[in-house]
Amino acid sequence: MADGTGRERRSEWDTQGGQWEYRVVRIPPTTSGGDARRMLTDEAERGRWELARLRLYAGGERRVWLRRKIIRVRSTLTQTVA
Repeated sequence: MADGTGRERRSEWDTQGGQWEYRVVRIPPTTSGGDARRMLTDEAERGRWELARLRLYAGGERRVWLRRKIIRVRSTLTQTVA
């Protein structure tokens, strides 16, 4: 979403210091649109990836940037000092 200045609004996740993991997938020009869609849907369902960017190049190659949140888990164990 644009706020009128040409910048995208940052999500709450980003403003609180959240980090993303990215993966770039190259799809050759010989792959049909349906096959590409099916492949990306599988990645999204299994790996919890979401579409960040899609570029279509002149030769027909597609490059897809997928992203997912990096969730850091803090230990709930406390060390007891004897």
